[in-house]
Amino acid sequence: MKRSEINSIMQEADDFIQSFGFRLPPFAYWTPQQMRERRGDIDGIVNARLGWDITDYGQGSFDALGLFLFTVRNGSQDDLARGGGMCYAEKIMISRDRQVSPMHRHIVKAEDIINRGGGTLVLELFNSDDNGDVDERTDVTVMTDGVARTQPAGAKLRLQPGESVTLMPGNWHAFWGEEGDVLIGEVSTVNDDLTDNVFREPIGRFSDIEEDVEPLHLLVSDYDKWFS
Repeated sequence: MKRSEINSIMQEADDFIQSFGFRLPPFAYWTPQQMRERRGDIDGIVNARLGWDITDYGQGSFDALGLFLFTVRNGSQDDLARGGGMCYAEKIMISRDRQVSPMHRHIVKAEDIINRGGGTLVLELFNSDDNGDVDERTDVTVMTDGVARTQPAGAKLRLQPGESVTLMPGNWHAFWGEEGDVLIGEVSTVNDDLTDNVFREPIGRFSDIEEDVEPLHLLVSDYDKWFS
């Protein structure tokens, strides 16, 4: 992806998010230079990888295969390992109309995926087999706002604004918006996008970036480069 495209997506996403009354935290609007100047007191942002995250999964077609994310808060892997403390995370995301987030599962993370507004959020769901691969035979049971829902493998779960689904580790899922872009909330256990995503197809989690302009704001995937 070109940096200029990423900058535009950031601005469009912020407008869309604010149209639903949601506000990003103050650090979302800091420039790269402001973050560098404050590096001494932002370990809580950098180490937890809070902030902007825009991905085309390395495939170069964001409108067809991609996702906008902003990690608002994220807990500690150490706390999660010992079973106490900050063991949770929160993201706000945008899935554009017909824009697919590809089939994947998590090893550790359980998550609530919430349609916060806009169009219909569609999820394609599978269980894992004994090897951790997609099980195309068994029915899938998930909790939707506290109600168990069972459907055949690969069936589409459609969530209207206000509805949510709880996905456990091992639940394979792909998702996209229909009938408009969708604002998505994610509440989960501690998030680790470096090691906890398993994709069905061999694709990357982050985008390859062509630096055609200066960044408006840093992505979480920029932190290692800018703050090494």
